[in-house]
Amino acid sequence: MHHAFQPLQILTLLVATSTGAQAAGDARIDFSRDIRPILATKCYACHGPDEDKREANLRLDVRAEAVKEAIRPGKPEASEFWKRISTADPDDVMPPPSSPKPLTDPERELFRRWIAEGAEYKDHWSFIPIRRPDVPVPATTNPIDAFIQARLRHEGLSPAAQASPPTLIRRVFLDLTGLPPSPEEVAAFVADPASYESIVDRLLASPNFGERWARHWLDEARYADSNGFLGDGLRPNAYRYRDWVIQAINADMPFDQFTIEQIAGDLLPNPSREQLTATGFHRNAALNTEAGVDKEQARFQNLADRVNTTGRVWMGLTIGCAQCHTHKYDPITIRDYYSFYAFFNNTVDRDEPKSKAPTLAELDKDRRQTYVHLAGDYARRGPDVMPASLSALPPMKRPTQPEPTRLDLARWLVSPTNPLTSRVAVNQIWGTLFGTGIVSTPDDFGATGEPPSHPELLDWMASEFMHKGWSRKRLIRLIVTSTTYKQSSNHREDIAEIDPLNRLLSRQNRLRLDAEILRDSALAISGMLVREIGGPSFRPPLPEDVFEVGRSSNWQASPGGEIYRRSLYIITLRSVLYPLLTTFDGPDAADACVRRERSNTPLQALTMMNDPAFVEAAQSLAARVLHGNYHDTKERLTRVFELTLNRPPRPEELTRLKAFFDEQQKRVKAGGNEALKSLSFIEKSVATPNKIEAATLVAIARVLMNLDEFINRE
Repeated sequence: MHHAFQPLQILTLLVATSTGAQAAGDARIDFSRDIRPILATKCYACHGPDEDKREANLRLDVRAEAVKEAIRPGKPEASEFWKRISTADPDDVMPPPSSPKPLTDPERELFRRWIAEGAEYKDHWSFIPIRRPDVPVPATTNPIDAFIQARLRHEGLSPAAQASPPTLIRRVFLDLTGLPPSPEEVAAFVADPASYESIVDRLLASPNFGERWARHWLDEARYADSNGFLGDGLRPNAYRYRDWVIQAINADMPFDQFTIEQIAGDLLPNPSREQLTATGFHRNAALNTEAGVDKEQARFQNLADRVNTTGRVWMGLTIGCAQCHTHKYDPITIRDYYSFYAFFNNTVDRDEPKSKAPTLAELDKDRRQTYVHLAGDYARRGPDVMPASLSALPPMKRPTQPEPTRLDLARWLVSPTNPLTSRVAVNQIWGTLFGTGIVSTPDDFGATGEPPSHPELLDWMASEFMHKGWSRKRLIRLIVTSTTYKQSSNHREDIAEIDPLNRLLSRQNRLRLDAEILRDSALAISGMLVREIGGPSFRPPLPEDVFEVGRSSNWQASPGGEIYRRSLYIITLRSVLYPLLTTFDGPDAADACVRRERSNTPLQALTMMNDPAFVEAAQSLAARVLHGNYHDTKERLTRVFELTLNRPPRPEELTRLKAFFDEQQKRVKAGGNEALKSLSFIEKSVATPNKIEAATLVAIARVLMNLDEFINRE
């Protein structure tokens, strides 16, 4: 297991680095902030929880063990730990010279001061029960702002001004529905900025809300319409799970119920068809159906995926690291892992009789005994284990059955005593709305993950989430109506040194649109978007060379307007991923994706300029404006601009656009029939006298759709 965590990264701004702690003068060393991150990344691999890999019988993650063997609190010079990390002798120094993670001098000084101050330990923050913190004073109308602004004041910073009305309305439309506002909606908000909260309520009630937020959950569910591996057989009814997610989110199903139905809907009393469909969460994983495959090995790997995914998605833990040996950094033993595995060991894959939706079911007889699989080898059986939750977390309630079931597991996950699930869920929502979570490692709330930038705010929101009925919509409304969310994202020189990554949120973050939102936005502004919700996935047109690898060569694009549906409904074949989406960092459905990367590559620019989906959208946008009730070129240019960028052009922008239009019009005239080929499929809908203007407007539309302002959410 490798982590990109760097102890000195980001933590300067959190007063959590060695240099930050030293700069604080006599400020007391804080174990969670200053010491544990260094121990976790540089010491625990050899001196942590994993007893099989532990060197010299020294354990540094537990104070009683460390004090017994190597640390004398209050006396660094008498501590073997200090002697080993400060010596220049290559035979004795720790970490050894061969380690890829040597200690720095500031880190050694931190350890010296920590021992001198008594070598205090603290439980890891994410394993401590959630307690609702007091809202800082002076309290604002929105508690989120009270927490953020108190921190900014402490750091000597002030929040940014509110974003301009066109920027804010575009932001909240894209964030809540994944679609841009119309020019009329922008104009109405500019005329009445006080209508913001009613607009938010309307967007939360829109069926498009469920589509937008389902996409994030489907990433985590590793949703696909095929099995994967070489055969990559179709799953023609997988979409029924996808549609269940959309409907559940639109109905604001409480997150605890949302969890229970997906983990154990089949074990509820008299489960409905929908509750059975929800159990398709764990049917989404890749499945090896190749001839000659070892079926027991494939089953083992599939169940391990269910354990690992449940741990990442609901608890933000890298449970999978304990599949072969006790976790090197977190208190998760290999026995814990297979006790968790036992909840899934007697599941079977079934299809719901009426809808054929893929579901889970529990074996009634001939049940399997679960073992620790030594070294993660499915064929090597160690001690027997019973289903149980993680030993480092609060225990489950006593089960009603002789042994705990998946239903007990699901209820334990969303129990108020579980310190992880609510924190992880609100962090995911926050990360979607700000680009980065309060914990920037959303699938690692363990020792090597990043600590929260605003721990009190995280716990307040986690507590609020549970106390207000686990309502996703209520929490999102609270966030998007905060002044923190509504801030401008403009660059600020005054925070460039103090907070270069904007973790303190003295402004909003500027985000490249998700792949699906880019395509959907292009379709929406062009007038081509087909807004039908749900149903079987469709196949977009693809070039033949995509099929040179793999077996899926009989591709046939879906008929009629289906190819202009939202990107959420594009068929996800694991062997033939839609190139447009992968170019803009769409996930490959191989594993649960809890946070998409945002890259910036030349291929993206080429795709925006040349991919048929964007070229067609530009052509259709030109036709839409040409056929509108506009009297002259200036009005048409203004309309194209407003549709694409969701704001009116400034006078100087309109002047430049008109100059470019005139230049392009000359080129089209000079190019004759060859230049008119840019009209492509809209040519028949354009009268001959208007074809030159139409071709020129296509060029204008293509330029505007390639601007950063279209590709990014400010």
